[in-house]
Amino acid sequence: SRHSDSFPSTQEPVPSPLVLHTMAAEGRTQSFCRVPVESEEKPEPAVPKKCCAPNLKIFIGILAMSYFSKSMSASYMKSTITQIERRFEIPSSIVGIIDCSFEMGNLLVITLVSYFGAKFHRPKIIGAGSLLMALGTIIMATPHFFMERYKYESVAQFSQEGAPENMSMGSPCSPSLPNTPQEPGCEDGGEVGSSMWIVVLLGNMLRGIGEAAIGPLGVSFIDDNARPENSAFYIGCLHTIAVIGPLFGFSLGSLCARLYVDVGFVNTDSLTITTQDSRWVGAWWLGFLVAGTFNLVTSLPYWVLPQALPEDGEPKQQLSNPAMNCHSFLKIAKEFLPSLKRVLTNKVFVFYLLGNILMFNSFVIIITYTPKYFEQQFGQSASTANFLIGVTCMPAVSLGIFFSGIIMKHFKLDLLGAAKVAFVAAVGGLLCMMPFFLLSCRNTDIAGLTAPYPGHDQLDPHVDGPLSSCNAACRCPEQQWDPVCGPQGITYISPCFAGCSGTTGFGKNMTFHGCTCVSSPDPGAQGPPVTLGQCPREEKCSTMFYIYLALQSSAFFIYSLGSTPLVIICLRSVEPELKSLSVGLFMLSLRVLGGIPAPIYFGALIDSTCLKWGTRKCGGQGACRMYKIQTFRFLFLGMITCLRLAGYVFLWVAIIQIKKRMKQQKKDELPSKEFELQLSLPESQKQNSNGSLNVDSKDVTLE
Repeated sequence: SRHSDSFPSTQEPVPSPLVLHTMAAEGRTQSFCRVPVESEEKPEPAVPKKCCAPNLKIFIGILAMSYFSKSMSASYMKSTITQIERRFEIPSSIVGIIDCSFEMGNLLVITLVSYFGAKFHRPKIIGAGSLLMALGTIIMATPHFFMERYKYESVAQFSQEGAPENMSMGSPCSPSLPNTPQEPGCEDGGEVGSSMWIVVLLGNMLRGIGEAAIGPLGVSFIDDNARPENSAFYIGCLHTIAVIGPLFGFSLGSLCARLYVDVGFVNTDSLTITTQDSRWVGAWWLGFLVAGTFNLVTSLPYWVLPQALPEDGEPKQQLSNPAMNCHSFLKIAKEFLPSLKRVLTNKVFVFYLLGNILMFNSFVIIITYTPKYFEQQFGQSASTANFLIGVTCMPAVSLGIFFSGIIMKHFKLDLLGAAKVAFVAAVGGLLCMMPFFLLSCRNTDIAGLTAPYPGHDQLDPHVDGPLSSCNAACRCPEQQWDPVCGPQGITYISPCFAGCSGTTGFGKNMTFHGCTCVSSPDPGAQGPPVTLGQCPREEKCSTMFYIYLALQSSAFFIYSLGSTPLVIICLRSVEPELKSLSVGLFMLSLRVLGGIPAPIYFGALIDSTCLKWGTRKCGGQGACRMYKIQTFRFLFLGMITCLRLAGYVFLWVAIIQIKKRMKQQKKDELPSKEFELQLSLPESQKQNSNGSLNVDSKDVTLE
């Protein structure tokens, strides 16, 4: 029988080709192998249903916790981009390589895990992946425990204890200023801990390897075991809970960014920098330990789940060793290339994939560099930027994904309806981003970089340190960055570049006096004192920042309304037995062409806008301290807009291909219905007007 779910009898162990084709069309991939069945003389006793037997909803709950933990780890990684950049004194392009190492690790195994993992015990494979994620996340925190304490550029030198009596401060501007002594450990041209960022890269790569099993196998497992009308709703709920993870991840990043990197080992009262300073480094390592521990806890329940979990909770009859009896490794390997060809020749899937690759590039740029954009464009601290991203944008995304699942379930959208909803939501989200181009702030007025010295003529611009006639005799280190704020909102690169000759106070309350480059209202009087830190931004900058947050939250909500339809397109645009492979190939392509290159090439573009580079302890270029924020803004917003527009073109072409496929399916179904109608007519009416059909019902056989 066509709709029979029973196994073939022992007298006919191999199904006929027609039965194989019919069962494959219904998504029952078990039928592609010979299944040994007990004889009728020895029927297997029925397994009694347990009151607490695992079911699909339990699996969805556990998988949601894994999605929560992996998204929390990923968002925390994004929130610490600037902290890692400053701690290891590396440019944005190198930080981009560290960030995309997650995608590199995912790339190594995702295709194999997606295809071969679907043939074996999927819950246990997901549990093993979660365990690897936990290990990689903890490894990312280890460089902190092997590096020396963080030392930032400062004219005030103090001991590790940071006591006032251990702080030394000479005259910032002195014609006899001695050369800076060589730091310990720099005699051989090296620098202690300068390459420890490689450990962070390797840990992030291991985290990506573990994550490869969670997405493809988890979604395909739900779609295989859930009722068709509930599949979209379950996936929507799953992603809704997963989006709560970034809320906690960015909040954790905000908390850790407020704590000094060497908290507990340094007297914070002796610090001369605040959280808004471009040299501030928070406790970036602490969040990785928290996230890694949570990943470890969520990996444990998978090991007690069975291989199949029907939605109604009824346990299915399982073989003693289904993996070995049902599938041989060689047979699966032979089916891989033909299956891959079938997916790649599917026009709907290919155009859908190309559009998502471009859109994913823009998404990676947004999620990776938005905290840096807030810091540079609006003058926000890393802690404030991460906190506001978490509490405004992540709930909007979560609600959008939740409502997208409700829309799919309520309207019972088919493939074409899902594609239309995804396209409209994507365009609506882009329209909400257009006002971003109008929300901008002026660059901070920095004497010698973005503004001239007040009352003085600018002299020859040296490398990263233009001098003036007021400080030409101070022998200021050209690579130094220790900004001070003078009157009239002018920031100076350092007290030396301000021409200051004296200092008073301690820590953040230190002030500098006798500054020859600071103009005084009275020409004969000495210039007013300057304070540590950059001058604050203009007042309207804060207003623009909150308007930006509100529009960004709206854009994220509208865009997320198409998230579940996009997942459904990936699952239903291919044959049922190719769902796991299509999801794996989809994620692989996003990693290779989106997740890996986007942080690198955009990080290099950001580096090209740098105005002032920092200096490593042993010399050499460090992290960027100041950017051309107008150029940064146009690069950031312009690149995102162009990538999205290009992706929408391919998505529209995919919708056209879906329409053509549905029309072709209707044409193919029409002759079949006419044939069935002829078979149901009496013998006297089976002859048409041309006498072309004369079929005896006794000669018609249906399998």
